[in-house]
Amino acid sequence: VQLQASGGGLVQAGGSRRLSCVGSGRTFSVYTMGWFRQAPEKEREFVAAFSWNGINTYYADSVKGRFTISRDNAKDTVYLQMNSLKAEDTAVYYCAASVGSMATTEGRYQYWGQGTQVTVSS
Repeated sequence: VQLQASGGGLVQAGGSRRLSCVGSGRTFSVYTMGWFRQAPEKEREFVAAFSWNGINTYYADSVKGRFTISRDNAKDTVYLQMNSLKAEDTAVYYCAASVGSMATTEGRYQYWGQGTQVTVSS
């Protein structure tokens, strides 16, 4: 599956932003979908995931209560709604697809989008 992420940009602290990731090429609904991010000079880290069966979601502690992952299989799209943004949320955000059950580590994801930059100004 090919993934295309979009929606990044510059946002003020406390503001909101919604990222989208559109999949193509394979049946989108069979994949667990995840969002990761990488801040400058830091390792890429897990943000959120939505299981293939549409039942389970999982969030990193740092975003819990502020970010919401959702998916629309009819549109082959996964979203990341980000609220109450902080300067430390500044990063390149990547969407990824995993064949199988819920996954929170990079190695479990086989397909990656190109990343979209989110910059939060304080």
